[in-house]
Amino acid sequence: MKENSKDNRQNPTEAEGLLWQLLRNNQIGYKIRRQHAIDGYIADFVCLPKGLVIEIDGGYHNITKDQDEVRTRVLNDEGFDVIRFTNEEVLQNTHNVIEKIKETLHNQPDRKVLSFGEDLGEASSKLPNGNNGLGLMLLGLTGDQVLPADVYEKIRAYAIATVRGTVQADILKEDQAQNTCIFSTEFALRMMGDIQQYFIREKVRNFYSVSISGYHIAEAGANPITQLAFTLSNGFTYVEYYLSRGMHIDDFAPNLSFFFSNGIDPEYSVIGRVARRIWAKAIKNKYKGNDRSQKLKYHIQTSGRSLHAQEIDFNDIRTTLQALYAIYDNCNSLHTNAYDEAITTPTEESVRRAMAIQLIINRELGLAKNENPIQGAFIIEELTDLVEQAVLTEFKAINDRGGVLGAMETMYQRSKIQEESLYYETLKHTGEYPIIGVNTFLNKKGSPTIVPSEVIRATEEEKQFQIAALHLFQQRNAEHAPALLKELQQRAIAGDNIFEALMQACKYCSLGQISNALYAVGGQYRRNM
Repeated sequence: MKENSKDNRQNPTEAEGLLWQLLRNNQIGYKIRRQHAIDGYIADFVCLPKGLVIEIDGGYHNITKDQDEVRTRVLNDEGFDVIRFTNEEVLQNTHNVIEKIKETLHNQPDRKVLSFGEDLGEASSKLPNGNNGLGLMLLGLTGDQVLPADVYEKIRAYAIATVRGTVQADILKEDQAQNTCIFSTEFALRMMGDIQQYFIREKVRNFYSVSISGYHIAEAGANPITQLAFTLSNGFTYVEYYLSRGMHIDDFAPNLSFFFSNGIDPEYSVIGRVARRIWAKAIKNKYKGNDRSQKLKYHIQTSGRSLHAQEIDFNDIRTTLQALYAIYDNCNSLHTNAYDEAITTPTEESVRRAMAIQLIINRELGLAKNENPIQGAFIIEELTDLVEQAVLTEFKAINDRGGVLGAMETMYQRSKIQEESLYYETLKHTGEYPIIGVNTFLNKKGSPTIVPSEVIRATEEEKQFQIAALHLFQQRNAEHAPALLKELQQRAIAGDNIFEALMQACKYCSLGQISNALYAVGGQYRRNM
């Protein structure tokens, strides 16, 4: 968008060039920007404080009526009014155009909330230079305690709309594989829906509302087919649930991200392209999602299970091959494990080597500079079809058991993962699955298990410091916490959005206080036996 804006500024139409000479440098009493990006669109001219977009129709900006209406509707949703002039009006009746703009701006109320993609404009001077909020946090304060309400609200809206990150809150894979469950599945699912609804209402577009994870399913023992099938079926379960709560597919699908593990097996070389194919077909044909909703975004982490405590230097070789799989398969992002993670927390040296794997592939390996270098190869195309068919077969097995949630009732996913884990360990133990330096081609010492000289852990002093800091935090906020926790519980009972209350409660309440308050109304996790 920045490049397009820059190009448009350098190559204006005759009408745009003429109008800009009369609007620039506050000549009409208001600051006007030209070719400014707003939520995926580039406005010809905009006055941010007044929320007014000025569009010049004609020339290479000619668009259809339908596109024009969509563009205007998006801008209106962001709080902007739009006025339009034709090229002819600007060129032949310039004075009237300027008077019309001045009149509209004069009658336009000040705009309080910034939209996605804007900078803070005039509000930025309200904070001291260089202050990014960290100083307030170190003092135990938040912005709403020290800033005027309107300034704080403006900054809050901007921050929420532009913040980047991922909520790793996939409760389905937690139940099936990772076991980090504290609330009942139903309550946790509801909280995930609350997060997504909050994101839609607050126009949070750069923060993924959930990382739908197959990595932990694979680490628990699943083979690549099962990992992919379980992860995608979990993803479609979230889609169905969010739709049942009245959300539109195009409002939440772009906020979903996926997370896969890459091992050594050949199926991993096509895991991304199969995931994208199945997702796109379903979102387009079943859920009628738009082009953006059909685009599956996924992160790859190299396999932790393939890191071995024998001849640990060989782990970097395996990680390099797994990273090559991921890059050739066009993953959106990649994490390469450190070779010593099999025995300890990574060192600075091992982390640098892990990072170098990615850098060497991306910066030095010539073939990796081409997109889809192996597309069209027989083995890739054949594997894609075979893996897709195998995943669809697993979908049917899950569907026959009442869908994802129904299958979880009988622990189908957990049982299948455990069976596949046992099969892998058996092959490894017997040597039928060869692992160099582990069960075959051992070194002259027999490739013994490496025992770390030191495992980096927090000291007792550091632990006690953290506990003391927690107690001080709770004491400092003892006046505010009870009311916020009560509000949180009442929202949960009434069926209101819990995440909205969490955003306030986390300023004054510790994680333990919040969790205990929600246990009382949402229940703690209990596994079916």
